[in-house]
Amino acid sequence: MEKALQVRIATGRSAVLAQVELFRENLGRVESQWKTDDSRVTRIDHAISRNLEAYIRELYPLDHFCSEEGQETDEPTSLENRFTWIADPVDGTNNYATGIPVCAISLGLFEEGQPVYGFLYDLSRGILTEGGPGQGLLEDGKKIKALPEAPLGSRSTIGMHFPMPQDKLQKLMSLVESRRLRSIGSGALNLLHAATGRIDGAIDCKVRIWDIAAGVAFAAATGRQIHFLEGTPFPLQEFSVNSPLTPYYCGTKSFCEELASMLG
Repeated sequence: MEKALQVRIATGRSAVLAQVELFRENLGRVESQWKTDDSRVTRIDHAISRNLEAYIRELYPLDHFCSEEGQETDEPTSLENRFTWIADPVDGTNNYATGIPVCAISLGLFEEGQPVYGFLYDLSRGILTEGGPGQGLLEDGKKIKALPEAPLGSRSTIGMHFPMPQDKLQKLMSLVESRRLRSIGSGALNLLHAATGRIDGAIDCKVRIWDIAAGVAFAAATGRQIHFLEGTPFPLQEFSVNSPLTPYYCGTKSFCEELASMLG
């Protein structure tokens, strides 16, 4: 592994782990505020975002650092430098603010606009998952493999995020009526579980680039397919807190074939 990537992986790991105590201590104890798009935010979202940025910029001042909780600007930030970090400081803020520990700190590392490594601290399990294409996956430093693929059937479990656009939902009704659905309230964890095979697949029409920045790298690490419904966002060339949605589905070959057939 090239030194420039190796040292950044070590930095990303340390930066995320440094936020764990703050993250844990404030579960369900912070006042909510609401953004203009009606999404929830807390002071912990902002604090973790600032802390991650300070940690990374001190060592790599030329790297781009982008966060869901960044400043709104009239124009997107052009990502011209080699490395970019994309953070979702609290993924699943609705859960976090109300005391439900199904939430995560997500950090993705991109090289020339492509996701090359991801970090995801899962508060519910107290585990840091990390990895990327060609690197495999680690959970708290131990290598893991995706669970074996199985044909999609009545025992299959699918992750979904609601609300879902009516046109997509209508096409997926046979899936809704015949599969075991999970809507856990964290886009980042949803994609993690699809990438590791804990669920057969996930479809999410409500996520933005920060929700999937780590998970796309995880899917590449395990070989799980990921398909974007409105065209791939990679290589990522610009960033804005008003970034468009990046709807996708990801999972086993059987799941992806069925989704492709349903969605057309």
